[in-house]
Formats: sequence, structure tokens, C-alpha cells
Amino acid sequence: SLAMVTDTSGIDDKSFNQSAWEGVKQFAAENGLEEGDGGYAYLQSNQESDYTTHLNALARRDFSLIFAAGFSIATALEEIAAQQPDTNFTIIDSVIEGKDNVASVLFKEHEGSFLAGVAAAMTSKTGKVGFIGGMESEVITRFEVGFTEGVKAVDPDMEVDVVYVGSWSDSATAQTHANRMYQGGVDVIMHAAGGAGNGLFTAAKDIKEKDENANVWVIGVDSDQFAEGATKNGHNVTLTSMIKNLQTAVMDISTKAKDGNFPAGETIVYGLKENGVFLSENGGMTDEVKAAVAEYTEKIASGEIVVPEK
Repeated sequence: SLAMVTDTSGIDDKSFNQSAWEGVKQFAAENGLEEGDGGYAYLQSNQESDYTTHLNALARRDFSLIFAAGFSIATALEEIAAQQPDTNFTIIDSVIEGKDNVASVLFKEHEGSFLAGVAAAMTSKTGKVGFIGGMESEVITRFEVGFTEGVKAVDPDMEVDVVYVGSWSDSATAQTHANRMYQGGVDVIMHAAGGAGNGLFTAAKDIKEKDENANVWVIGVDSDQFAEGATKNGHNVTLTSMIKNLQTAVMDISTKAKDGNFPAGETIVYGLKENGVFLSENGGMTDEVKAAVAEYTEKIASGEIVVPEK
């Protein structure tokens, strides 16, 4: 049986948690598990104080494998894993060392974000692009650095406007930042802000609905966010999405656990080579941009280009 605790972005953030939950549901469907005790479940965290309570509650309900979706849950998980030695836990986006009932999952966000930077720089007409992060952390730094490196690979002189919301759920603040950027001449913005990133889509769609010739683009994150970019006047502002394949990771760990090979105490890293991150074909990328992205993908996967993390 497996369960998951969300971070404060929510299960339907159309991004991070949603992608992990899809993995849980896929595993459940393939293994005949039903929602509820003995099958699969999730608990939604509305504030950080929920993490400990939720992890404890799921362990007490006897779920054999519990996923903690997000690095902000790490401290709570260390505490509960020590108290619940018979339950296996997996932290996504953080590393917990020295616990023989915890596996850690990381992604090479910088590799996928480099591709997003290439797409942004090749699509921009103004020479200005932007990045909106959620909460400052090693994970989101990897997104930011990778994105900036990809932009500079195309045009070393291009401006990259970077801002952090300080939240995974405050879409109003993200919208304010996005509007400021677009008004200042930025025409492509990538986000790595979880549910807060929905404010970026709102800003871009508002502009496109007022002027369908406006060149405004959004790069989605974690899940394929193409559907989020649909405007009322029949356009779509999503350029592409940097997909973080949480679904694959959740499936992989769950299958290993089921087969008695739970990677206890290990850290598993999924990069471009492992299909852990990739750029979605859904969106406004031209064939020229797609070709460049394919070329860079090959170079990064083969190790010819090494993308820095910080």
C-alpha cells in the first residue's frame, strides 16, 4: 500500500504534487489497489505544521510506503522516520542520510531547465526573458541556474530577470511579478513555483486576450502545462513545459518496494539521460527551436555539455 503527503502547493497544483500523485495512481491501477486504507491515499498539507501530523497519520494507518512530495517536508520526515521504523518513506527533492527506512529522490532540474532556457532565448523578440521561482532552495536554484545557462548558450548578452515569490501557493504575488516583467519588455517567462505559478499563466493570458498579437510566452514546470495556457480567444501562451518526471520516479520506487528491493538509505538521481527531466513538445516552439533543443538534449545526455547546478 502506498500514500503521499503533499507540500503546501496542493494535490491539484497542476504541477509538482499533481505529477507525483499521477505516479501513485498509475502504480495503484497497475497493481489493483483501491483508494483508502490498505490501498492508496494522500493527505493535503495546507501549512508546514501539517507535515509531521500527516506523515504520522499515514504511518499509523499502516501504509507500507509513504512519499513526501517536496524538500520542505524533509525535517518532519527525519523525525517521523525515526519513530516509525517499520514504514518505508521516500523524500522527493531532498536527501535524508543514514536512515535505513528512507530513500531519497533527486532530479537534475538544471539539465531540463537548460533546454527551457534555449527555447526561451530563441523565441524572445525583445532580448529579455524572466524566471519566477517559488521558495529559495537548492532545488529551485538548479532550475534558475540551468535556465540562465541555456539562455546564455544561445545569446550571452540576453537579460534574465529573476524573482522569487517566497511561497508555493501565492499566485497573486506571482501574477504581480509576471505583469511587471511583461510590462518591462520580458516576453518569455519560466516558472518553478508550484501552485503559485498559476498567477504567471493568468498574467500572460490576460495580455493575450487583450491583444492577440502580443508576443507573451510562459514555460510551464513539472507537469505538462499546455492546457493552462489556453486563452478565451483561441490562443495558447504555453511555449513548452520543463517536465520533471515525478510519475516515473514514484512508479520506479514503488515497483522496487513491491519486489522487496526498496532502495533504503540510497539517493536516486534522475536526469535527462534517465528521462527524469525533459522538455514537452506541446506548445508554441517552432521546428527550429525543437531541433536546437534535440541537439542540446543529446549533448547533455552524452556528457558533452555539463550543466552547472549552482
